[in-house]
Amino acid sequence: MNAQLTATGRAHLRRALELAEGGRGRVSPNPLVGAVIVRGGELIGEGFHAVLGGLHAERAALEDCRQRGEDPAEATLYVTLEPCAHQGRQPSCTEAILEAGIARVVIASDDPSEKASGRGPGILRDGGIEVEFAAGEEAAAARLLNQPFRKHARTGLPLVTLKLAMSLDGCTSTAPGDSPWISSEQSRALVHRWRAESDAIAIGIGTALADDPLLTARDSDTARQPTRVVFDSQARLPLDSQLLRTLDQSPVIVVTAPHADSTALRDAGAEIVVAEGISSALADLGRRNIASLFLEGGPTLAAGFTEAGEIDEARVFIAPVLLGGSEPQTVNASRAGGGGVGGSPPHGGCGGQGLESPGAASRRPEQRAVQGGPPTPPTGPVRQAPLSFGVERIGDDTLITARFKEW
Repeated sequence: MNAQLTATGRAHLRRALELAEGGRGRVSPNPLVGAVIVRGGELIGEGFHAVLGGLHAERAALEDCRQRGEDPAEATLYVTLEPCAHQGRQPSCTEAILEAGIARVVIASDDPSEKASGRGPGILRDGGIEVEFAAGEEAAAARLLNQPFRKHARTGLPLVTLKLAMSLDGCTSTAPGDSPWISSEQSRALVHRWRAESDAIAIGIGTALADDPLLTARDSDTARQPTRVVFDSQARLPLDSQLLRTLDQSPVIVVTAPHADSTALRDAGAEIVVAEGISSALADLGRRNIASLFLEGGPTLAAGFTEAGEIDEARVFIAPVLLGGSEPQTVNASRAGGGGVGGSPPHGGCGGQGLESPGAASRRPEQRAVQGGPPTPPTGPVRQAPLSFGVERIGDDTLITARFKEW
């Protein structure tokens, strides 16, 4: 049963959610988790899962209790995710909770992974502990906090987040001689933070050939760099590219078609994924414990993922500028949103042309209508409406964030 908490209980869960954010970019493929321990209305301990392989949130909160000289016996534990009951990099949290004499546990969200999925709460109840699952805003926030973990646990696939930047007239790249940047400095800094929080970044071979990007997260305080992924059906990534010259910074995965000869790329140190299509590639990335994929490949790669139904979330910057022109541009397309972002020539450009998948125009009903008759129904994918969306200002830009699936 999900319980409606008091205002005080909700405040404690909100504090646990704040704490959980401290592990962002540091604990994947593990989830973000925060916990607080309260006795007699007073907070006596708190903690979060801070680093992969380190203490889980519940054990960190119990340790904080001890350092404060507090006894957690008969206290209430508020935690954002159900406590684990299995031995992994750390011992189970249910064992620590039982040993500490906690009297009540309030959980914000379930753990859908096969090795968890209700086992921990069941063990706690069997041990005489009162267990409640929260309902309401805090429960929803806890689920959204761990969308990559939840999708990977349920499907084995990474959560895919699309990022694009464009001008008011639909340009996703600039003309020769113009500044290569479309979005603002603040937006580009935010993109680098998102990179650092992601397990992997993906681009298409067109962007790789046009820009020779690094795809690293710069000015990040996290200890890791994301894996770099290039969708390259013909295995054309140059052996002297910056990606292959910086394998000491993070791995490079090249996704090729079955017919491609990837021997040279493999010999150069790239990991090769042979896939029949996008869904097949995502399944392979998921098996490598990549739970979040940040898609920076521009409109062409975005169109392929959209048609495959594999976009979970989109983040689109709209800059308050007009760049003009109706023909697709191919110069520095990736720089539209922070380096290594953008379309693969020749489909990334202006006037909205880069925002449709190849062949989309031929599927428009108004272009396929019989003269004097009704439009022919489209055969392509239907319009995808978001489950939720938000709009905010980032520097001079407008950022639209849309969530299409919830796990």
